[in-house]
Amino acid sequence: MPGPRLFARGARREVRRIAAILRTETTGGLLMLGATVLALAWANSPWSASYREISESHFLGLTAAEWAADGLLAIFFFVAGLELKREFVAGDLRDPRRAALPVAAAVGGMVAPALIYTVINAGGATRGWAVPTATDIAFALAVLGLVNTALPTGLRTFLLTLAVVDDLLAIVIIAVFFTSSLHVVPLLLALAPLAAFAVLMRRGVQAWWILIPLAVATWALVHESGIHATVAGVLLAFTVPVKRGVRLEHRWRPVSAGVAVPVFAFFAAGVSVAGVSVGNAVTIGVVVGLVAGKTIGITGATWLVQRFTRAELDGDLDWWDVAGMAMLGGVGFTVSMLIGELAFGAGSPRDQSAKLGVLLGSLVAALLGAALLRVRDRHYRRLLASDS
Repeated sequence: MPGPRLFARGARREVRRIAAILRTETTGGLLMLGATVLALAWANSPWSASYREISESHFLGLTAAEWAADGLLAIFFFVAGLELKREFVAGDLRDPRRAALPVAAAVGGMVAPALIYTVINAGGATRGWAVPTATDIAFALAVLGLVNTALPTGLRTFLLTLAVVDDLLAIVIIAVFFTSSLHVVPLLLALAPLAAFAVLMRRGVQAWWILIPLAVATWALVHESGIHATVAGVLLAFTVPVKRGVRLEHRWRPVSAGVAVPVFAFFAAGVSVAGVSVGNAVTIGVVVGLVAGKTIGITGATWLVQRFTRAELDGDLDWWDVAGMAMLGGVGFTVSMLIGELAFGAGSPRDQSAKLGVLLGSLVAALLGAALLRVRDRHYRRLLASDS
């Protein structure tokens, strides 16, 4: 009896949904790239002081940069939570056989970079082990969107699904490893607006003048509890029924990809390269973790799934396709930047080194992945031409 097919084409409805997400995230990735370039240029210009003034300006107890990281990224994680729930309840991940590959690949793609970073920083800044473990779906899909038209749909679906599982693991890492102090009372109080939000969602209430204050109250109380406030976005998303979650995801994904993430990128990417050494262990660990660790971890985990489940690559797919997608998995940004701030303290020298590593590692991973997938794209174009 033949084993399962890896990277097989999904159902037609799933293919259409993936295509719509690809368009939104590709546009968001390009906006984030523009925000990143602007931040880098401004932070390294003669007007860098004004960039710092904007980032450190206070409003309602938080700086602008903190509002971007704690507030706007909650929208990003809300959308990620909606996607996670949909995938596990009604999507491909509800089938354990189909879920095995992206789950294993995501785990491998986190373990290998973390190990590589830890080895390089042994006896030093090991607290940053989680920085190179995240994949930025917007940037990765933006690169993929610029490269391909002929790559099999199964590969694109794999990258998106892997990033969804990656987000789930990143949420667990943030909640478990980067909660410095836990205040139980605000956390318990957060259950009240969260429960009210859940009840209203299940009853189909659409009065945003009620729902949004409940969401903001949940966010504020989770923030006060010591757990990173972005976790509130995930908790809120998990209370939304799947059918309504699809509509909410369609409504909020453009806000996340087009506003929340680019604004966070603007405040997070303003690294003054003059004050950071590329050769320090933190930067090297992040770069090698993203470029080599992600490629080794994702490809290796995929091979293990094939080896122990009798699965085979679908159709004309080749292991070079898998390696190319794994390289794109090394395009880390949003969550990697956030974890760097949580690990080392926003604006600290090690945080700056980690951010420089994220920028350099993501750039190298994007260029290598794009080059390899460009070659594979030409291969599939020739196959399509020969079949016509």
